[in-house]
Amino acid sequence: MDKLHKGWFTEFSPDDLEKLNGGELFFSSLDPFLLPEESSTKLLKSDGQEMGGAWPGQAFSLQVKKVLFHEKSKFQDVLVFESTTYGNVLVLDGIIQATERDEFSYQEMLAHLPMFAHPDPKRVLIIGGGDGGILREVLKHETVEKVTMCEIDEMVIDVAKKFLPGMSSGFSHPKLDLFCGDGFEFLKNHKDEFDVIITDSSDPVGPAESLFGQSYYELLRDALKEDGILSSQGESVWLHLPLIAHLVAFNRKIFPRVDYAQSIVSTYPSGSMGYLICAKSANRDVTQPARHPTDTQTFRFYNSEVHKAAFILPQFVKNALN
Repeated sequence: MDKLHKGWFTEFSPDDLEKLNGGELFFSSLDPFLLPEESSTKLLKSDGQEMGGAWPGQAFSLQVKKVLFHEKSKFQDVLVFESTTYGNVLVLDGIIQATERDEFSYQEMLAHLPMFAHPDPKRVLIIGGGDGGILREVLKHETVEKVTMCEIDEMVIDVAKKFLPGMSSGFSHPKLDLFCGDGFEFLKNHKDEFDVIITDSSDPVGPAESLFGQSYYELLRDALKEDGILSSQGESVWLHLPLIAHLVAFNRKIFPRVDYAQSIVSTYPSGSMGYLICAKSANRDVTQPARHPTDTQTFRFYNSEVHKAAFILPQFVKNALN
């Protein structure tokens, strides 16, 4: 995409975008909307199996106050704009990744569900998460001695440091070991090292598909210590239930304990986001906090009650996952 007109940014499902004039500007009664110029297969996939569109037939719009950054990295289109009501917004390949207004709801749940489920997390690995939000949350745990972060796109990190300071503050922390490269390849060389692994990935469209396959989770299992716990971005039950059921099913062959949680994220399509939590030990009940927040830890979304409640699922979801 080459231009962004002030007005409204609209986040279409990638498969719907593919059908809309191959990247032309789509004009509505409100204002011109931005469409990516690339056209390729845009369906969600796991292990080569197509799982439908990301959120077909619906779209989400934010009013743009000012474009702050727009360039193409080696891997994706990177856009940051200031919105009128949600603060600065990070967009990758036309899909909103985070807004300053509600990012904490996602970052805190993806990070603290596994972190508080573990009694003593010392070594943590983050795959993805280039905006720095997960790193910020992990560093709130005093038990942590070292955080290794593997992010493939260095431009995302640089942009976050400049335009998302509230999320990227942890990049200067002495406990951080930052590796810019492919997380899949990184895992192949690290065995039995980490207490907690957190995958903060985009949707399984294109390159991110590899982070939703069985071979990736087998690498995660091998990289965890014997009592290790992992947490992965788990999509939405309102939009991706077949994909979620597929993830849960093959992970039950890999891990003795597999659970799914969900919470509210206002700017994610459907308003809810899910989290896949797997434990290497059958005795680790991730639905119950092994520790509780201290007086020195500050959260805006997470607490011990929210932790437990996140694993209580509607019946249609329980039916699909069981």
